Amino acid sequence: MTPTSRRILQAVLYEAIAIAVVGPVLSIAFSKPQTSTFGLAVVLSTIALTWNYAFNWIFERWESRQAVRGRSFARRLAHGVGFEGGLAVILVPVMSLWLEISPVTAFIANLGLLVFFFVYAIAFTWAFDRVFGLPASAKG
Repeated sequence: MTPTSRRILQAVLYEAIAIAVVGPVLSIAFSKPQTSTFGLAVVLSTIALTWNYAFNWIFERWESRQAVRGRSFARRLAHGVGFEGGLAVILVPVMSLWLEISPVTAFIANLGLLVFFFVYAIAFTWAFDRVFGLPASAKG
């Protein structure tokens, strides 16, 4: 599998499974029809993918202008906080409007999604690597 096809397959599977899990969970948590929360999960996924691309482009442009090269823990922490913080700023209003809940409730729900995706990303990546093998960049 080429690196590009691997990345595409990984992103599509990751998002498809996430949508399949998040939609029903939101339906149960907020007593909304599954068709509505499935639609919301698709919208959230689309926003997250778009933000991921845009944020990494912005971050890498900024990073290329820094005198100190490399990715220290502090830089990686800044990247993570910037990505998740920006995503929350975008997702909270969408969730609030879609689910007809307060922004505070949407923010709390977003924190729950953040915890879920932290664990899910680790588990998914491990399972994906077990099924499809490690990428060339990780082989010794």
